Amino acid sequence: MRILAVTDLHYRLPHYDWLVRAAADVDVVAITGDLADVVNPVPMLVQVVVLEKYLRLIAEQATLLVASGNHDLDGPGVNGEQVAGWLRRPMPDNLHADGSSIDIDGTRFTVCPWWDGPLSRGGVDAQLAAAASDRPEHWIWLYHAPPAGTVLCRDGRREFPDHDLAAWIEQHRPDIVLSGHIHQAPWAEGGSWHDQLGSTHVFNPGKQVGPVPPHITLDTEAGTADWFGVFESESISLT
Repeated sequence: MRILAVTDLHYRLPHYDWLVRAAADVDVVAITGDLADVVNPVPMLVQVVVLEKYLRLIAEQATLLVASGNHDLDGPGVNGEQVAGWLRRPMPDNLHADGSSIDIDGTRFTVCPWWDGPLSRGGVDAQLAAAASDRPEHWIWLYHAPPAGTVLCRDGRREFPDHDLAAWIEQHRPDIVLSGHIHQAPWAEGGSWHDQLGSTHVFNPGKQVGPVPPHITLDTEAGTADWFGVFESESISLT
């Protein structure tokens, strides 16, 4: 299985155009948050209309998994905490967003939403516990922020660790976690696009300008991860 992972597109439409084309060459496309951009002059309601069209186009080419980020929140959910409500609406069959778990060829993908308080955090905790109960051989998570204890949290000046995610990884030990949020991590001093917590591989493609977004292609059969930045690339083995 070939998995294409991108993150933090922030309503950059040329990157979505590229993703529609690139999706034809992989089995799964994973977007780990911040599809929209709250500081963009285009209103959020308009951004959502455009993004939904792009997501449907991508899902026509490959299975599409979409986790929300902090820029994707559009109002309070049923518990009063902020959610990306537009990613919780009914989706096409090949598009799976916040709160979903789907099994593909012996691999479970769990798509975690951005949580905004203790109630939505509890929802993620329950989601992961439920997905762990009958997990298949391989398990991959989508979660916007990178976990504490990894170099993926570094932007060159500070660290932004997610301690809750690190604790969940220690508890459940997934094979792979796909994240984002810290745009500069692959290029920051002491940072990277990949790291490990125990046996769990953790990835953050990063964000850069240019015609093609930074992205990672995972090949589960070959056991490889290939990262492509705007001006550089790198590969590692997953075994």
